[in-house]
Amino acid sequence: MLFALLALVSAILAAFSFYKYVSGTGETMYIAGAIIFVILTVVLGGLFLSGRVNKNEEIHITE
Repeated sequence: MLFALLALVSAILAAFSFYKYVSGTGETMYIAGAIIFVILTVVLGGLFLSGRVNKNEEIHITE
């Protein structure tokens, strides 16, 4: 659940950074921050989803 929360916060920060970059100041730090936060969102979202897969014990085909 922590990965989902961190992915959500990271997505919000990425959107805010991209908005600040587009809205006028145009500093390079905002676009760099947006790219970093987008990458973090993808990684943390992947970690969250991978933890939810295969929760059940696998049954072998011969059983």
